[in-house]
Amino acid sequence: MSVAGIRQAACIGGGVIGAGWAARLAWHGIDVTVCDPHPEAERRVRTVIENAERALTQLWGGPVSERGAVNFTDDIEIAVKDADIIQESAPENMAVKHAILAEVDRYASAEALVCTSTSGLRPTELQSVMERPGRFLVGHPFNPVYLLPLVEVCGGDRTDSESIERAMAVYRALGMQPLHVRTEIDGFLADRLMEALWREALWLVNDDVATVAEVDDAIRYGAGLRWAMMGTFMTYRIAGGEGGMRHFISQFGPALQWPWTKLTDVPEMTDALIDKIAGQSDIQADGADVRDLERQRDDGLVAILQALKPHGIGAGAVVAAQERARVGARAAETPDLSRAQPLRLHTAQVLPGWTDYNGHMTEYRYLQVFGDAADALFAAIGVDAAYLDAGHSYYTVESHLRHLAEASAGEALHVETQLLSHDAKRLHVFHRLIGSDGGTPVATAEQMYLHVNTESGRTCPAPAEVMDRLQTLSAAHVGLPWPDGAGRSVGLSKNRT
Repeated sequence: MSVAGIRQAACIGGGVIGAGWAARLAWHGIDVTVCDPHPEAERRVRTVIENAERALTQLWGGPVSERGAVNFTDDIEIAVKDADIIQESAPENMAVKHAILAEVDRYASAEALVCTSTSGLRPTELQSVMERPGRFLVGHPFNPVYLLPLVEVCGGDRTDSESIERAMAVYRALGMQPLHVRTEIDGFLADRLMEALWREALWLVNDDVATVAEVDDAIRYGAGLRWAMMGTFMTYRIAGGEGGMRHFISQFGPALQWPWTKLTDVPEMTDALIDKIAGQSDIQADGADVRDLERQRDDGLVAILQALKPHGIGAGAVVAAQERARVGARAAETPDLSRAQPLRLHTAQVLPGWTDYNGHMTEYRYLQVFGDAADALFAAIGVDAAYLDAGHSYYTVESHLRHLAEASAGEALHVETQLLSHDAKRLHVFHRLIGSDGGTPVATAEQMYLHVNTESGRTCPAPAEVMDRLQTLSAAHVGLPWPDGAGRSVGLSKNRT
């Protein structure tokens, strides 16, 4: 398969970065030859590819095409002779890279792009050994290469502009975000920023101000979450409130001269520099006011926190712990189960990230809302955090979801829950999702739950205290009208011919 004109690729070097390139290229249907003389090279690369397959399947569900083949050699000529793009990822040693690039230049076709993954060496010096330097440039990725989209693209003095444009097109086709570093500089952009933070972190540990874990916590629970969406300048623009970047600088700019940091060699905040930063920040904001930017930030943070929660990683572990505490709090506030009306235990609002290309709530968000309503029901009958910790829970074993109307971004929703039947091991429940008009259901869900021992994974009877609450609820709901749609099969008729 051809991706942006690339059918065959060569990865020179099978370390972490080279293996990551091989995984990304193969995932997009490009055949790859990895060249590395190390006797364990193939095993190491295939281990990385296996991890990449796992992660990319979670991200995309499957490759954009048939996967490309990955072959191995220790001969550069064999690796590059048919390649449309060569990605060199050898150690950061100028002499080693010169020797490799000279050989690559000798055997690669004249039309092939030759890219280096160097994280800091300047392309002008690297291309000095090449007879055809016009097709050479830096394509600096970030680990893991198969997941992180950023790739810094930088040409040397003798790099053709057409090669820059072609490389950026190839990287985009590989699902990456190329950043053209227009000025050749040691370390390019991202590594210079990371190195500044790294130096300060080393001083904090050296001076016994913090441990390495405390430094990492300061980033992953705070600013790191914002950086994932907005970077530094946009974050600070928002911190300036309605006054924007100019107000932020006037308020916090003097702090750059305070003895907070070991890195006190900072540019003087002249009027010219302030004007430059504020002007560029206005362009970056593209007309969005601070309220719009705050909402973008908050929506992104919610998405990140929700994504981290099921894995118990970083700030996601904090959210998960808080959620478990809320389950306990809900159970402690048991609603009146004796009233002859459906329970109204859960409310929600359709967030912007919950909608599809039509602007309507997506199917899996309906299931999420109904799942949250089920959790509220479980809490009402005594299934709290301690109950879960003791090794018992209710599992959903069957669902029938009906879409009756449409829910749009910003709409307020609530769920009405009716108990249809129960025994010691089963709950048969009907949920109605009611929209902002408070009338016709937007959707319904009929669900069956089984009470289980979570350690064995087998069903078991619910304890007496839970059964007592269920009996109270059942007595209240037994006289309610049978819900419209309950027990309905999918399709027009159960008759078969």
